[in-house]
Amino acid sequence: MSKGSLPQQPVPRGGAGQWVLLSYRMPREPSTPRITVWRKLKRLGVAQISDGLIALPADARTREHIDWIAEEIEGFGGTATVWLAQPGSTAQERQLAQSMAEARTTEYQQVIAQAEQARTRSEEERQRTLRRLRAELRRIQRRDYFPPPARRAAETAVSALYSIHNPAEENA
Repeated sequence: MSKGSLPQQPVPRGGAGQWVLLSYRMPREPSTPRITVWRKLKRLGVAQISDGLIALPADARTREHIDWIAEEIEGFGGTATVWLAQPGSTAQERQLAQSMAEARTTEYQQVIAQAEQARTRSEEERQRTLRRLRAELRRIQRRDYFPPPARRAAETAVSALYSIHNPAEENA
């Protein structure tokens, strides 16, 4: 996605939508809890606003996940506060949505490249890759709040692996 293009419908009509924010601090040592928390936040597809401040579009699912992570942070000896907020302007929300869409675009492009590479492999390797890429698509889609055009392209590339017929295998 180019810098100038915006994801489809990145902002609810009528202005800025509600977001769930997590402000947190964790002890530097041991580092394992910090890494664990960051991996969980990354799997959710959060937008990092600044150090220790992340955001997700607010809905029941994202709020619940952020609440769980906040409890986990406190269990690790850190501090965490969950907020519901609206960006100060629609432009700020669009920028946040665009950065999230761009992150997903990068992930979808990796799936597309892997699907393309698998096209020339044996049937067995293609099927293994197909299963892995379908699972990867599901993981990406769970954190894809502002679907970019690359989402459909990745779905198409993965689906195409299913229907490939390799005549070279018949002659082997």
